Amino acid sequence: MTKTGNKAVRSEAGKLALGLVFVALVIIPLLKMFSFIEGQGFIRLVRSPVFGRAALHSLSASLFATVISVTLALLLAWCLRRTRVRGTGVFSVLFILPMLIPSVSIGMGLTILFGSNGIVTNLLDLRQTIYGFRGIVIGSVIYSFPVAFLMLNDAMKYEDASPYEAASVLGISKWRQLLSIELPYLKRALISASFSVFTMTITDYGVPLMVGGKCSTLSVMMYQEVIGQLDFGKGSAIGLFLLIPALIAFVADLLNRERAKASFVTRPFELRKNSFRDGFAYIVCGLVAAAAAVLIGSFCVLAFSGKYPKDMSFTFKHVLETFDLSGGEYLFNSLLIALGTSVVGIVAAFTTAYLTARMPSKTTKFLHLMSVVSLAVPGVVLGLSYALTFNGSFIYGTIIILIMVNLMHFFASPYLMMYNSLGKLNSNLESVGQTLGISRWRIVKDVIIPQSKGTILEMFAYFFVNCMMTISAVSFLATISTKPLALLINQLEAQAKLECVAVVSLLILAVNMLVKGIVYILQRKKLSLPVRGKKEKSIVDAKTI
Repeated sequence: MTKTGNKAVRSEAGKLALGLVFVALVIIPLLKMFSFIEGQGFIRLVRSPVFGRAALHSLSASLFATVISVTLALLLAWCLRRTRVRGTGVFSVLFILPMLIPSVSIGMGLTILFGSNGIVTNLLDLRQTIYGFRGIVIGSVIYSFPVAFLMLNDAMKYEDASPYEAASVLGISKWRQLLSIELPYLKRALISASFSVFTMTITDYGVPLMVGGKCSTLSVMMYQEVIGQLDFGKGSAIGLFLLIPALIAFVADLLNRERAKASFVTRPFELRKNSFRDGFAYIVCGLVAAAAAVLIGSFCVLAFSGKYPKDMSFTFKHVLETFDLSGGEYLFNSLLIALGTSVVGIVAAFTTAYLTARMPSKTTKFLHLMSVVSLAVPGVVLGLSYALTFNGSFIYGTIIILIMVNLMHFFASPYLMMYNSLGKLNSNLESVGQTLGISRWRIVKDVIIPQSKGTILEMFAYFFVNCMMTISAVSFLATISTKPLALLINQLEAQAKLECVAVVSLLILAVNMLVKGIVYILQRKKLSLPVRGKKEKSIVDAKTI
């Protein structure tokens, strides 16, 4: 066999082995979880009125939240991209603040504001509280709309203005342009955003756990059965039902992605002054930004006041109390898990994306499918499957298993980032390098990695921020010694230490904002500053070949 043939065989073996790793860490744990489902218990569960009500609440709340979140996100993206609003960067940061804290913190924030003794409740003397179905919908919208906003805002950024200019010349109204040009262009982004939001909300238990009251959902029911009653059979059955809508959303979104075609801006939008349009945009953006700021502000009120609402004097005692309750140790655990997952995740996602995007072969589709299949598995389901699969093993109860479950939970999106980025580089790089006697490794090290630095930074931020916030994937796996900071919120809430809950939420927000800020600065520096100092020895230029 020739040298080239040996490399091809090794490449195929490597892809197959990597694909089997995903099978071992995603598919097999799910099958193990399904094995705990008993036939008679499953039938009794399905027939129980409690399960029926929880399923109805989950579906209806998720559908309402999806419609509201995607509509709001589309409106906000339009305000920033199609008007002359100033301060778009500030508005964008304020819009995504809710996605930098755990969903359970959002639920707690709503309780602080609109609960029985909430700040707004007392201020306006409200008779109705946030608890129940309305609270779940409102909290789910706050939790999920930033994700939809980022997706739609990014899609609108690359839209071509030429069709709109032609439509204006032909006298077509703005409303017809919206229906005939804008919405068809955004169709795929809207579908992806809708499925992403629906999956997020139907599988989340943080918001309904805090503000659901007597309105139970499947995710809360699963959490209570496993954590409260240690009924793994019933928890596994509920996990199966949570997996079904997420799987349907995954398949539909995957087909939508496959049909999507690349779009390139040929002509930017030239926005004319329109006082009514811009004023409307300022009002909408201002209201949403204010709502996000008030939510974060509620944490500040509780965290730094003596005892709301009796003692409003400024104090740091709740911060000290939080650290006395092992807040520092749990923060260290979160940082360790987030850093470990980010480093391992970047290496794994880059390697996998390179094999699928730059080395096509018979096993490429299998590896690609295994790499994105975790998108269909809710975190709470994956966490339970890991608890049942690895219980009794040497990694159970350690930081390692928390890194593993977070890696699989969040792997697909960073992988797709790098997969799309590598697909845009010149496809002849490796073949030209081989002709010049340059190894594939040197092409990767000296050309591809430098060209992909921006994407690598985005991958790091995605892994890190999500690991700091997640509660669903790790709630069944963390022990007292390995508990991440986000899980301390449930513990403190059960002890009625709401001030400490506010401190924990602010700590997570501060860390995530710091990381996002550093990544943003590094990306700006990479894009704007020329290379200085000694000359780089470049073997191949990705842009010129």
